[in-house]
Amino acid sequence: MIKLNIIIPAYNEQATIIQLLEKVAEQKVVGVELQIIVIDDGSKDKTVALLEARPELYAKLVKKAQNGGKGAAVKAGLAEADGDYILFQDADLEYDPADYSKLLEPVLRFDADVVMGSRMVGSPITRVSYFWHKVGNWLITFVFNVLNNTTFSDVYSCYLLYRRSLVDGDKLTTEGWDQHAEILTKSVAAGTRFFEVPISYYGRTYDEGKKIRAHHIIPVFWTMFIKRFNG
Repeated sequence: MIKLNIIIPAYNEQATIIQLLEKVAEQKVVGVELQIIVIDDGSKDKTVALLEARPELYAKLVKKAQNGGKGAAVKAGLAEADGDYILFQDADLEYDPADYSKLLEPVLRFDADVVMGSRMVGSPITRVSYFWHKVGNWLITFVFNVLNNTTFSDVYSCYLLYRRSLVDGDKLTTEGWDQHAEILTKSVAAGTRFFEVPISYYGRTYDEGKKIRAHHIIPVFWTMFIKRFNG
């Protein structure tokens, strides 16, 4: 039995957190135990109250007193993780837990070290969104592939699944949007078997709560270069 820790950072997600967790609870994959770890990153709305009212939807709830950003929340979640693999799940409904079986197939069949969920290759359903986001994602992916001699199509998808032993969460140095680049770079450097699978994507608009902005791309590039050549 493979144990998969699903790390779910949440900040002011009262509109979606319970619906998301209910979708996660519906997922059953033969040979895999799913352990849900939710991290509330100092939410100011009713997120915590909603979570505390439904403890059956998660194994662990980490409550941070102050908002520290997604990266800090991820590190808090990783500190609680003890599974064979890690999977990140946003607390909104942009990514569909129904894709877990696809993400886990390379693990179960080929003992994968890293599996990326790609919105760019054969995605069943993808909401049309911002053109410049797609350009930025293509550029980030291109640079990552050049630096690491890989052929990923979508390195900044939320759905990054990796073998937990490849990355020491206590040694992560980033806490912003660039943390994803640090984790993926370290995973690829330490692993040997990398896969990607098509996933659906229901992206939010800024009015609906999307948080990433154009300026976040700068530290992402910096982190990719630094972690590639300096660990």
